[in-house]
Amino acid sequence: MHQQSYYTPKIPFTGTIKGGLREGKTITVTGRVLPGAERFNVDFQCGSDVALHFNPRYGGFGGSYVVCNTRQGSSWGREERTQPSPLPLGANFTLVFMTNHDSYSIVVNGAHFMEYKHRISASSVGNIFVNGGVEIQSIAFQNPASSHPNPQSYRGRNKSRSNKAACAAAFAPPSFASFTMAPPPYSPSPSYIVPYKTVIQGGLYPGKTITIQGIPIQPANGFIINLRSNSGIAIHFNPRFKENTVVRNSHMDNKWGSEERSGGMPFHCGQPFTVAFVCDTQCFRIIVNSIQMFTYNHRHLSHQQTDIVEVTGDVSLSSVQV
Repeated sequence: MHQQSYYTPKIPFTGTIKGGLREGKTITVTGRVLPGAERFNVDFQCGSDVALHFNPRYGGFGGSYVVCNTRQGSSWGREERTQPSPLPLGANFTLVFMTNHDSYSIVVNGAHFMEYKHRISASSVGNIFVNGGVEIQSIAFQNPASSHPNPQSYRGRNKSRSNKAACAAAFAPPSFASFTMAPPPYSPSPSYIVPYKTVIQGGLYPGKTITIQGIPIQPANGFIINLRSNSGIAIHFNPRFKENTVVRNSHMDNKWGSEERSGGMPFHCGQPFTVAFVCDTQCFRIIVNSIQMFTYNHRHLSHQQTDIVEVTGDVSLSSVQV
């Protein structure tokens, strides 16, 4: 069930979550903490109960911190406190709540912040409530990716690569010897054909997240993810295994810009990945397996015109969530 975003709601705000929450569903909240705020909260409500109370607090002897909790009946549970708060006073933010089987993954400005274990079933959540010292720009909803591609998706002539053998040995560059591969929050069955192309309905906007899951497959020279319009490529994301790097670039006015190559190589042959492109106001934040790996400043500023996802190369896809 597709749900339209809420834009610039008046605080306090209560909004319906159509279809409730379920595994794989994501809610993205963008806004700004007011300079003089003492606290604000984002709650997932189940009638009078609160499945998740996310509550940054400011001031006092303890400095800034975030309280998470659950209320059942009239009783609050045990608080989980994290210090310091990653949401400074007066600062803009993008806050992403990803619903997993047994927890919520909370991502702040593209960086994984915490996991909060379910105390009330997420399926019973029906509303989102926001209150306190905060301005909200948007609240956006993304349903879990279907195990079947979008019927509007482009299907290339190549055969599906999902049945190819994985690389003989995982590639583990020395600089990532201690890199921990976090499991994807959900993994639908493979059924996507590479090269793959699909439309982003409504284009990009601040807070919009594109999430792609797959496995690099042999010969694993590399693969490419493009977020583009008909006239150019807003971000060209190109892991290259032989060069041990991830190249980022843009293609506008029929020419390539300057490449960005710093940040390491978090992709491994034969190992599944989840990569999320979070469109922020000034940049893309790129999260690989729940860890923010890259930021890429916008060079193509007409976000709404960026309405196509392309995936090509040596990769087997299992999910493309737009």
